[in-house]
Amino acid sequence: MGTGPFAVPAAQRLFEDGHTIPLVVTRPMVSPAPKKPPPRPVYDWAQQQGIQIFEPASINSPEAIDQLRTFAPDLLFVCDYGQILSNDCLSIAPLGGINLHGSLLPRHRGAAPVQWALLQGDEEAGVTVIHMTPRLDAGPALAVARIAIAADETAERLEPRLAALGVDATAHAISLLSAWDGQSPLGEVQDKSRVTKAPRFSKQDGELDFRLSADYLVRLCRACQPWPGTFAELQWPAGKSIRLIVRAARSLPEVLPELQATEPGTAIALDSKQLGLDWPAPFRHVMAVRAGIGTFFIGRLQPAGKREMDAEEFMRGHPLTSKTSFQLPADPLLPLTSRA
Repeated sequence: MGTGPFAVPAAQRLFEDGHTIPLVVTRPMVSPAPKKPPPRPVYDWAQQQGIQIFEPASINSPEAIDQLRTFAPDLLFVCDYGQILSNDCLSIAPLGGINLHGSLLPRHRGAAPVQWALLQGDEEAGVTVIHMTPRLDAGPALAVARIAIAADETAERLEPRLAALGVDATAHAISLLSAWDGQSPLGEVQDKSRVTKAPRFSKQDGELDFRLSADYLVRLCRACQPWPGTFAELQWPAGKSIRLIVRAARSLPEVLPELQATEPGTAIALDSKQLGLDWPAPFRHVMAVRAGIGTFFIGRLQPAGKREMDAEEFMRGHPLTSKTSFQLPADPLLPLTSRA
């Protein structure tokens, strides 16, 4: 059972290992379908393998459960699916279900674990394969694997690395279940005191408020790639404004001398070598922005409706003045950590 790309590498491993996969269950297409339907990697993978596909609106409906029961599954493998399985659904398989989750549970339970690992400033990320219960991501852990989060890594880059990490973890969990007597305690019970939540982001969560700390804003940028993206309106004194999506950013904890007498959101062009920093492209020639705490540096951006480009290229076509600044939200925004 899966819909998004995170499930595909592990599903392919199950297929290559010779497990019988009689059915793939995936979320149905949104109806009416938009002009450009959203990608459904698991659906596409199942078609390529010639595996039967089932697309129930609710996996827990009596009709869906009856349909699953006709396949007499030994085990349900769930990853990046988007629905919580009920007790009745889990009970159709003697071994129940396993879920490959993109975090080090019990940290970051929920729909966006990769994004929240970056937003929270975690130094490492990982995957956990749990023996499923009807409660969200709450079952005992059968397998755990972890990796360090790289500097400047975004959710777009981290998620495929974690999906690949989950391949061996899934195979190991299935080997444990294959030898299980059905009665003995299996796996490691999650510590409830360490639970954190990882709810899905909304589009508005990508809005930048430069009254917040530069470090937080950089983490938000990394977490919001590729969606929803982080954005703000850059304004010039004459009334010209452009909405920018920030694609790559860094920070320093101190406010630069050039920005100390300015308000949060003020933007200037800067060569990072002036600060004694040996930053690689695209952080050599940056847009430096005054934040509530520290300085926020934009290395790569995308003007609304235009292609992505380095900040240096953008500023050649749109020179900054001493009064160029980003518009601040009318009501100050709270960090997402406070609103979760």
